[in-house]
Amino acid sequence: MNKLAEMTGLEIMTAVKDGTLPRAPIAAVLDFDLTKVSEGFCRFEGDLKPDYENPMGTIHGGYTATLLDSAMACAVMAALPKGAGYTTLEIKVNYVKGFTGQDGRVAAEGKTIHVGRRTATAEGHLYNEDGKLLAHGTTTCIVFPPS
Repeated sequence: MNKLAEMTGLEIMTAVKDGTLPRAPIAAVLDFDLTKVSEGFCRFEGDLKPDYENPMGTIHGGYTATLLDSAMACAVMAALPKGAGYTTLEIKVNYVKGFTGQDGRVAAEGKTIHVGRRTATAEGHLYNEDGKLLAHGTTTCIVFPPS
């Protein structure tokens, strides 16, 4: 039997944070880590790099969306029972402040709004080191109940 099927979403996310389970490959590519997890909440942190900039010299929107998607969707995961799964159905991101690869470290926090049998929603916020809001978003995830 699949070991993950015997764990709650919170147990899985805690194991990722602690390094017992590997982080997602995208987290390695974009060099961000899960730093906090609790029931229905996840926080990822990453260091900005000039490699993440668009031709205009600001961080590409895809980087921001990826961090917010990770934080929000993993918050959903951290609220699911044993054997349940999910996938992102929809994501919306609002960019509020431009930033560059020289701007240091960012943190994306996701928190569930609703977790039902078939769908879950969450909200997320991306902050710079000074706590200024850079972007925010929402997600809807489809929930796969335990089999």
